[in-house]
This record gives sequence, structure tokens and C-alpha cells, in this order.
Amino acid sequence: MSDSIKIHPDNPQPRLIVRAAEVFRAGGVVVYPTDSCYALGCAIGDKAALDRIRQIRRVDQKHNFTLVCRDLSEIATYARIDNSAYRQLKSLTPGPYTFIYLATKQVPRRLLHPKRRAIGIRVPDTPIVRDLLSELGEPILSSTLILPGDEYPLDDTYEIRESIGHSVDLIIDGGPCGTEPTTVVDMTKEPPVVVRAGKGDTRLFDA
Repeated sequence: MSDSIKIHPDNPQPRLIVRAAEVFRAGGVVVYPTDSCYALGCAIGDKAALDRIRQIRRVDQKHNFTLVCRDLSEIATYARIDNSAYRQLKSLTPGPYTFIYLATKQVPRRLLHPKRRAIGIRVPDTPIVRDLLSELGEPILSSTLILPGDEYPLDDTYEIRESIGHSVDLIIDGGPCGTEPTTVVDMTKEPPVVVRAGKGDTRLFDA
């Protein structure tokens, strides 16, 4: 059964952030809270952990994963962003959006759709994730915690532990964070296309 730690959502305890980061670095799969809902995460370069997340979600190679980043400068390392897109991202991050961009060569090929070199990126507006990313020094590879057959993400950490506690290494309890996933916007299209309407305001992308 997985370990579980309770981290304050507004004032994360530094020692617990360090402890959680150690699980990521050791190849663990971690359940963690974001500004939209709970997510499954692992280190960006860990293939075995990535495969475990695929197994939990029961998704195939075509499933789009997201790189959760600290800020715009880190996003630019992994996604091809022009000046106009940069200005738009600056106005919308941090926040409950996932943006799909063409990936740079810094993104491992196994993270990409087999027919399309694109990657989802986002910057959550939550202290726990911000402190985790700062401690890790690199993005978190992430997927929304929606279990097979479910319509909405899990939000109760007791239910999460009962459902997948045997399949993950750590559950970070940051309290309730909702069941509405991010709004996903495909920025490779002109104009951008809202792929999934979620917590982020979709009216900002109306033509």
C-alpha cells in the first residue's frame, strides 16, 4: 500500500515537499493535488513510472500526457512558442489550462503522440505544485486522475487510497481540489481550438 502525507495547501511544509520530491526522483508514481483536480505524476525521464501511469489509466501510446512546469521560461524549453503565443500564455498562467504545442527536441519521444510531435504543457496555480517543481528542478510528467469507466476525477484521498493505493507510491493529501479538469487548448491550430472545456474560461478563445 502507498504512503500518504498531508501537506498544507496554502503553506506547504518544506520537509514534506522534500520527502515527496525524493519519491519522484526514486522512480515513484505520485498522486498530487493541482488547481483543478488530483493528478498522477512521475519524473519526466522515468519510462517505468510512465508505463505504470498508463496501466492505472488504461490508456495507450496515443494518450496525451502533460508536462507540468514552473513558469514560462521552463515551458519554452519543451514547447515551440512564438512571441504572440508567449504573450497569451503570460496572461493565462498560472491557471487551470493545458496548452498543446509542438514539442522541442528536449521532450522524450516516448511522451509524444506517435503521429504528432506535440505535448501538453501547463503551469498550475497552487503552492504545493509550485514548491514541488522548485525542489525537483524539472517538470512533472502528469495525467488527470480519472479512472477507467469514471466520468470525473477522484477528489477524496481516502477513496483514492482505496482505489489505487496499491498501484502508486505516494498520495499527497492537499485537501479537496475539485473534480473539474483543466481546459485543454490546441495551440498548434490557427485560431486555437478548445479540445476540452474545463475549469479555465473557454470564452477567451472564442473566434
